[in-house]
Amino acid sequence: MSYLPNHPSRDNDTEAGIDVTEDFEPFVQRNDVFTRAFWDERVRTPKSDAFFASYRMEAAPRRGDGFTQRDFALRNASWLISDVISDRGAAVGKREGFQAPIAYDTPVAPDQIPIDDPGKMSAEIKRIARFFGADLCAITQRDDRWLYASRVDTRDMSAAPNDLPEGITHVIVLGHQMEEDLVATYPSALAGAATGREYSHEAAIVMQLAAYIRNLGYEAVASMNDTGLVIPYALKAGLGEYARNQMVITPEFGPRLRFSKIFTSLPLQADPPKKLGVTEFCNICTKCADACPVKALPFGAPALSTQPSSIKGVRKWTSDAEKCFGFWAKMSSDCAICMRVCPFNRNFTQRRHRLWLKLALSPLRRFALWLDKGRGGRIKPSLWWDASGK
Repeated sequence: MSYLPNHPSRDNDTEAGIDVTEDFEPFVQRNDVFTRAFWDERVRTPKSDAFFASYRMEAAPRRGDGFTQRDFALRNASWLISDVISDRGAAVGKREGFQAPIAYDTPVAPDQIPIDDPGKMSAEIKRIARFFGADLCAITQRDDRWLYASRVDTRDMSAAPNDLPEGITHVIVLGHQMEEDLVATYPSALAGAATGREYSHEAAIVMQLAAYIRNLGYEAVASMNDTGLVIPYALKAGLGEYARNQMVITPEFGPRLRFSKIFTSLPLQADPPKKLGVTEFCNICTKCADACPVKALPFGAPALSTQPSSIKGVRKWTSDAEKCFGFWAKMSSDCAICMRVCPFNRNFTQRRHRLWLKLALSPLRRFALWLDKGRGGRIKPSLWWDASGK
């Protein structure tokens, strides 16, 4: 394989659970299923248009528990900060945080503070990330395989250059926990508030941390879904392990996370990837695939994919993005049933769940799977509203 420039040693790919083949190609962001819903007639339908309109309350909300006007109102309000950031570059075709990186709000200071100990600086960055509200923070080296081959100009959905400033060497990956009680109500518009709240949280956190780094005199590009695929960076940074449900399973929060990232020239020490045992558990568990209403999740072993909205040349579990998004469009809201039913979706602050985690990541994983029977059922959204009023 001819390696791309700006990549670290690939010796830790195996530990990160990343299986890259000779057919690898960087992902073209225009092929993301959400972007395709604006230009590809195989994805764009009246229901997909109504899906996006519902986030502006332009489409009439569905009736029924979890899909009332109040549910949609909370979901849409939870997205507000993220929407404010993403809309500000619309005139020049940049949807910041989604199809373009978040623009600098502060310049890079002309004087750099000296960094004699990258390890010490890494510990400082993690402390500051927690101060701003991130639940997890880890660091990996820049790896251009996971940068988009091109980004998207949202004025006409055409490909646009995906450039980073000179000198970027590391990626800071941040994790943001989704509220467990809301996740339990998927699928519902109410549950979508758990997603939107963390997008708004991460927009603020990633911008503040990036501004701190720029104030130290170093480049820092705040990034959410834009610029590159965050899951490989999260795996390389050791935050967790990839699962059948297409999510990163972390020992702190299971799959119940959103991720953001910062591309920076700040001298830092990378964290090593960690082999936890999630893959071995997912090899015997198909709860997410069983529960998927449209059967968009795979039942078999990791494999290569030729789907337009999947990355080429990586052997992994891959969902059928068109089926998945089609169900989202039908509901006018996102679906994370696969997150809700995942055996790792637990409160690991509780001792009994920590004990279960040890079993699940050990040779006793089949016993752990048996113990998970009956968990992951949907909670009625009305019960969340009732509890919030007490």
